[in-house]
Amino acid sequence: MTVPMPIRQDIRRYEMEGLSRSAIAERLGISRNTVAKYADMEDFSPRPEARPEQSRSRVEPFSRVVDSWLRADRSMPRKQRHTARRVYDRLVTEQGFAGSYSSVQRWMKRWREENRAESDGFVELDWAPGTAQVDFGLARALVAGVERDVHVLVVSFPYSNMRFCVALPGENAECVCTGLIRVFSAVGRVPGVLVFDNATGVGRRFGRQITMTRVFNAFQAHYRIGEVRFCNPYSGNEKGSVENAVGFLRRNLMVPIPKAESLETLTRMLLARCGELAHQSHYRKEGTIEGLFEQDKARMLALPGVSFDPVRWETRHADNLGIVTVDGARYLAGAKYHNLPVHVGLRAFDVEIRATDGTRIVQLDRAYGRNAVTAADPASILPVLARKPRSWGESPLRGDFPETVREALDVMNDLDRGRLLKELTTSSQAHGFAATVQACRVILESGRELAFTAIDQTARRVGQSDDEPHGPDLTRYDRFMKETNA
Repeated sequence: MTVPMPIRQDIRRYEMEGLSRSAIAERLGISRNTVAKYADMEDFSPRPEARPEQSRSRVEPFSRVVDSWLRADRSMPRKQRHTARRVYDRLVTEQGFAGSYSSVQRWMKRWREENRAESDGFVELDWAPGTAQVDFGLARALVAGVERDVHVLVVSFPYSNMRFCVALPGENAECVCTGLIRVFSAVGRVPGVLVFDNATGVGRRFGRQITMTRVFNAFQAHYRIGEVRFCNPYSGNEKGSVENAVGFLRRNLMVPIPKAESLETLTRMLLARCGELAHQSHYRKEGTIEGLFEQDKARMLALPGVSFDPVRWETRHADNLGIVTVDGARYLAGAKYHNLPVHVGLRAFDVEIRATDGTRIVQLDRAYGRNAVTAADPASILPVLARKPRSWGESPLRGDFPETVREALDVMNDLDRGRLLKELTTSSQAHGFAATVQACRVILESGRELAFTAIDQTARRVGQSDDEPHGPDLTRYDRFMKETNA
């Protein structure tokens, strides 16, 4: 039992006062031997706490065998070395070991502590100003009323501890480039050195060799980024700044769960909060984070005069329905392009399909994850429906029409439905599908018939008012309809 320091002090004080050791022992309630030990002790200098002696392990008789296994492991890959479970199984099978698995665990823990190499551990790195670390984090957010996973690209500047983050739909090279362009725009400069965590999104790692994607190679050349490095996935100290930033921003910016109308709106919210956090003092250096970040910016490069388009172009053959498949997602080019080659451009948020002569066919939202639904522009389906009006009832496009327009098409005969769908096709090509069906709704609700001239004129006005801050003012179309009637 360890005797507290105040008791030791009392022993020496009472002895100085002339009390006998028996009297001291009786007064303090301790043994006479304890009194003698501390009364005669000459050196009370603090010492490290001694490790308690442990009873002999049942593994000891096999220690030489196990030691040889573990030393041989040092030349093997990390994931191909002995675990405590594997050592236990081999001892039981090969050596007739009768002890418990927990005794092997305790023995191996002591062995590893006693046999650490001098090179084990980490060294704190000194990051130069203007160097940026890049990594992804995953968080939940409410986007357009739907709770979903959001991939957050985090860019950290270790010298100043400045942080930026961008909400993205995925972690591919197009998303990485899009997120970095957003950060470069917010900073107004380009870092000369980018350090990535384990080739995140921008390339593939084959052992120690990393092959970067064509998109990122072009991105690096466009912004004249001098050096791109990739961390050792097993070395946490090489990427500590950005990994800490990912956790810090997730706890401070994503709790409670943020709500936004779109990923772009969420990005603006996150960047604004990052700017507010920059007013704080640096955790170690003198000054604020934003003040130190000026030294980072002084070592960065100027933005180029032309913005980079982070797009990956691939050539695909459309199937007999005019659908192309890229990265497991299906996109409708249109029945006109069935069994023909087309160019597919993939960006972070959208997919652009062009004919082989460069003519733009359609632009669609990019699909991520497992999605059985074919992405399509309704205007691409209208020509087929106009040619085959009997398929209207089973068409996936039927649900995209306003109820009043859908009901009107439902009760038409095939001839009239085909005629109207042809007119809607022509109007959609000129003004867009959304403006066209909106115009049809306005016309029907005003009591007019769906004539092409009325559809075309109303769709044009709807399209012109799409950019109004609160959406189009539909009352003007009601007035327009009344004026036309008059």
